[in-house]
Amino acid sequence: MANEDNLKKFSSEYQPEKNGRPKGSKNRATIVKKWLEVNQNLKNPLTGQDEFLTQEDLITLAIIKRARDGNVNAYNALMDSGYGSPAQTVNQTITEYPIFPGIDLNVDKDDSSAEDI
Repeated sequence: MANEDNLKKFSSEYQPEKNGRPKGSKNRATIVKKWLEVNQNLKNPLTGQDEFLTQEDLITLAIIKRARDGNVNAYNALMDSGYGSPAQTVNQTITEYPIFPGIDLNVDKDDSSAEDI
């Protein structure tokens, strides 16, 4: 636990060690993109012909195969990727009814006077 005896002030002699990602290291998105672009000569499951396909193509084809086998989540992922996810809207109609029908609660008129202040 921290207490006043073991706390050190920052000075030019005492600098905490730098933590975090080292300079020049690639972030995760860059690494993923690199590996998704790797080509591989495989049989295209849709056409049956040998083709050079990227890993991204192979993954997409695998999702298509799962969708064709009846996987609804795979189908939804394909539709969202291809056409965008549908906008979720809520249509709301409100009819206001007075809580106390016999009382006029309009505050449009200026009833204030200098005496109220």
